[in-house]
Amino acid sequence: MKSPDQLGLDRFDRAILDELARDGRVSVTELARRIGLSKSPTQARLRRLEYSGVIRGYRAILDPIRLGLEHVACVEVRLDDTREAALAAFNAAVAATPEIEQAHLIAGNFDYLLKVRTPDMRAYREVLAERISTLPHVASTSTYMAMQAVKEGYVADVT
Repeated sequence: MKSPDQLGLDRFDRAILDELARDGRVSVTELARRIGLSKSPTQARLRRLEYSGVIRGYRAILDPIRLGLEHVACVEVRLDDTREAALAAFNAAVAATPEIEQAHLIAGNFDYLLKVRTPDMRAYREVLAERISTLPHVASTSTYMAMQAVKEGYVADVT
């Protein structure tokens, strides 16, 4: 993976990314004003950042609490097999499990760390028993309950 410096991002590119991370719906005209360039070069830079994959897409940020998904659990998962085929099977099954909000392959005492979001503890217990525990190659799990979200989301600071 290339660092921002290796990608050749200059201060205007970084400013574009910072502004879009704060407000993905900003117009190109307003974005140009905020970063101190005219509209045409801003638009060209934006297209280049999209085409190169630095900007992967745009989406609405939903409030999970207002959607009734208040319960957050972090789950350590140990697999019984960590060869590439087993990891691929586990990854595909995780991607198909909507309650798993994030999944990270970990270098440590366990193999994966999952962030699971459900309406309540009862729903989580069902997801753990019927979905997570039955994912391919799961040997064991350990659950940690989140008591409060201190920081969620991502705001780029690539300057």
